Amino acid sequence: MGSKSVEYLLEAATGVHFSGFHMNDLDARNASVEQPTTSTDASTHKQPFVIGVAGGAASGKSTVCDMIIEQLHDQRVVLVNQDSFYHNLTEEEIMRAHEYNFDHPDAFDTKQLLCCMENLKHGQAVDIPHYDFRSYKNYVMPKRKVNPSDVIILEGILAFHDPRVRELMNMKIFVDTDADVRLARRIRRDIVEKGRDIRSVLDQYSKFVKPAFDDFILPTKKYADIIIPRGGDNHVAIDLIVQHIRTKLGQHDLCKIYPNLYVIQSTFQIRGMHTLIRDAKTTKHDFVFYSDRLIRLVVEHGLGHLPFTEKQVITPTGSVYTGVDFCKRLCGVSVIRSGESMENALRACCKGIKIGKILIHREGDNGQQLIYEKLPNDICDRHVLLLDPVLGTGNSAVQAISLLIRKGVPESNIIFLNLISAPQGVHVVCKAFPRIKIVTSEIEIGLNEDFRVFPGMGEFGDRYFGTDDDEQIVT
Repeated sequence: MGSKSVEYLLEAATGVHFSGFHMNDLDARNASVEQPTTSTDASTHKQPFVIGVAGGAASGKSTVCDMIIEQLHDQRVVLVNQDSFYHNLTEEEIMRAHEYNFDHPDAFDTKQLLCCMENLKHGQAVDIPHYDFRSYKNYVMPKRKVNPSDVIILEGILAFHDPRVRELMNMKIFVDTDADVRLARRIRRDIVEKGRDIRSVLDQYSKFVKPAFDDFILPTKKYADIIIPRGGDNHVAIDLIVQHIRTKLGQHDLCKIYPNLYVIQSTFQIRGMHTLIRDAKTTKHDFVFYSDRLIRLVVEHGLGHLPFTEKQVITPTGSVYTGVDFCKRLCGVSVIRSGESMENALRACCKGIKIGKILIHREGDNGQQLIYEKLPNDICDRHVLLLDPVLGTGNSAVQAISLLIRKGVPESNIIFLNLISAPQGVHVVCKAFPRIKIVTSEIEIGLNEDFRVFPGMGEFGDRYFGTDDDEQIVT
């Protein structure tokens, strides 16, 4: 795949960065209510990771699904086809089956599909219908027993059409293939596999398939988190997606264990920025630039977890707008010195915010010692945003959080913001302080024998402030 295709992949993801306030499910009558911005399930059941794959007929959806399943061989993966949920045709409809539009949303029993997907997501085995295209019935052939799995892939031309189905998905992939290629594949498939003549294939395409694609399928492209050009031929894209899925599966598990852990929704823009700041060859200028972009996303997402109160304002048109008021009593606390890299983003989002400092001497795994602290006198009355780009062992974070609590800050008033978190650190902090919130942009694989985060991004402070040996030589 050429450089233009890589750029297309990075820019094609239309998923929104979940940063700032989220107004979904806001009850305007409830004032001073905390609004979480990432949905989590605190139940003990480990929910599966649901992937939706949509696109036009013959776009390569099945090939993409097969390649993902093949590469996720060490995960339990099940595939659910939307085609299994066609409505049974009446005798009158069967007589005129050549005039029936199988590409229209009304052709599918979405209620049954939704029921099956919800049951699977909640750990219940389901019986998937096997639709027979000769009799146009779904009870002629035995149903397929599908057991709960780690990953569920829902594939279909209209997989993104119904918002209730979309809500069940953790990742949405749209396979975008040229219309001429899709038509050529459809002609070849229908002639060889279904014994149809080319005239009937073209008639059906012009009467039903193309209009349905333009009216119902293509508009759902905007809901995709990832857009794959050329379908199964795009091997680089599939590899990136599988790597992304593996990362998200690890994050997914931790978020289910700790409802106070929030990982901002990743897109290939965010993944691309992580790739740049992790690259040892990235220049200091680029490292700072892309680190600042990621930090801003984390800070804004963290602010979305602050309590809010209802506020009404009069707009320039004289209308009343009911919104929310920002939390006023805030302060930032940076863990010197890496945490200071996050201060500019916090100041840019919160004008005039007070920022305190904590210096902790770190040595190996357990050698933490509080060296210095300078905090606002009234910090006990404020919500605190604790700043440190890397959560490794969690021991330094525990020291910093313990100091804030000793200063009178309620545990539930602390939001810990970082760029990357090691699972070990998440376990340590969340178990010690179950009422604080951790907001991060990515969960790492773990710690190495030197207690360094890997794959990591090196000594963040040295790279950001230009004090590593290589930068000193250059300057």
